[in-house]
Amino acid sequence: MESEKITKAMSGYSILMLFFALLAVAVFSGVSQMPIPAVLLGVVAFFILPGFSVINPNEGLVITLFGVYKGTVKQNGFLWMNPFFTKKKVSLRAMNLNGSPIKVNDKVGNPIEIAAVIVWQVQDTAKAVFEVDNYFQFIAVQSEAAVRSLAGAYPYDHFEDEESSITLRAGTQIVNEKLEEELNERLSRAGILILEARISHLAYSAEIAGAMLQRQQAQAVVAARKTIVEGAVGMVEMALAKLSERNIVDLDDERKAAMVSNLLVVLCAEKSVSPVVNAGSIY
Repeated sequence: MESEKITKAMSGYSILMLFFALLAVAVFSGVSQMPIPAVLLGVVAFFILPGFSVINPNEGLVITLFGVYKGTVKQNGFLWMNPFFTKKKVSLRAMNLNGSPIKVNDKVGNPIEIAAVIVWQVQDTAKAVFEVDNYFQFIAVQSEAAVRSLAGAYPYDHFEDEESSITLRAGTQIVNEKLEEELNERLSRAGILILEARISHLAYSAEIAGAMLQRQQAQAVVAARKTIVEGAVGMVEMALAKLSERNIVDLDDERKAAMVSNLLVVLCAEKSVSPVVNAGSIY
């Protein structure tokens, strides 16, 4: 496996001055009726031209000589190198991959739609150029594979008996870290470093979205009613304790049961109740 090695190139300005000097001498030789030196100097001058290159900031130039990797030039500016070198520019800037939503089954088999945004950067130019055929396509394919693998490793949401489990919806930070870790493992062969990976789209598939929404609404209603009942029982308990503590009224078990029933109806009812006031005896 080829690894990146940094090499240096000559300044292009000094070689450019040499080019113009050779060109001037060749012209002068031609005028002076010395055709052979003029032709030779002209050939040498134009032979120099292919060696010029401009490398911008955050760019690398991978160079090979007759199929042999000679190094990567990362210095910026106007440079000159061996004209026989084959050169390939590689961007070292951070780039985004905004994946399209894909349909996949989560851990418990529910069909979901999921997509991710990935920020990546070429870390090893030699691996990016020589280890894979097209590193842009390699990143796209491996990213989709990693997202599919991640979706199959976790449920979309937890059920009542799985409150402590990690889910795609609730465990965002952990899920993103797992995705970033898997992407770095998959793309290290191509010399790619993942800077950030985040889930950008997450939803149930259309065919089950309605049913899952009803389930979530039912769970929310049950949780709300549970809280209301717990509060109502506490209030009834407090009322009975205060009545008994202050000796306001002495109720037998049957009357206590009736009072508890009436208070729970009033406190737990979804709508306002209209109590009937007994103006006579307590019985």
